[in-house]
Amino acid sequence: MMAQTETLFREDAYLRDGAARVVGINDRGGILLDRTMFYATSGGQPGDTGRFTREDGSLIHVAATVTGETKDEIIHVPAAEQTLPEVGETLQLAIDWDRRFRLMRMHTACHLLSVVCPFPITGASVSETDSRVDFDLPDASFTKEDVTARLMELVNGDHPVFTRWISEDELAANPDLVKSKNVRPPQGAGRIRLVCIGDEASVDSQPCGGTHVARTSEVGEIHIGKIEKKGRENRRFRLRFGPIPAN
Repeated sequence: MMAQTETLFREDAYLRDGAARVVGINDRGGILLDRTMFYATSGGQPGDTGRFTREDGSLIHVAATVTGETKDEIIHVPAAEQTLPEVGETLQLAIDWDRRFRLMRMHTACHLLSVVCPFPITGASVSETDSRVDFDLPDASFTKEDVTARLMELVNGDHPVFTRWISEDELAANPDLVKSKNVRPPQGAGRIRLVCIGDEASVDSQPCGGTHVARTSEVGEIHIGKIEKKGRENRRFRLRFGPIPAN
């Protein structure tokens, strides 16, 4: 029977720890809980790592978090040679917060990049230090200096970042909310989670299940490290933390 996990990270990305009950262990040793703040790999953002503390004080190190049959089935993958908990046991959960916060900052920066470059997205990957967003972009006039400057304007604008839910019918009536050229948000749940930036979503609004900072200023200094041509009309923008290097 498929397990359904209460996904706490969707409502509060700043939850770092808490208690949860083990509801299952799958045939590969993956741990399923009734609730979790561990984000599962999806939409280009890696899943969380961290640790569980058992009732006897022993630790279980979590090497990855992934989804199962649906986005609501969250599987916590223990590191090698870990003792598995018992079904029904209560665990204390703690994510690797430093890593998660870097991913939140970077993921939000990717959304800001899609505002600066308002073209169909053909691919994306979020990492702690070097992320990428690919655009269907025939215009070769974009420079990393100009894009960096416009990104930092949005970061320094200290815009609020928040989520809201809309129905699938509302999304169908507003197809421009979807920026990905080839990937559509999962359907069938009846509602779609939007990540919005700016007062009344004045800067951006798009479907996304990932975790983000609460204000754009939390992204910090960021720059475009490289713009690569990946086909006749496909260009890859690489995002990196810190100031743009001097030539």
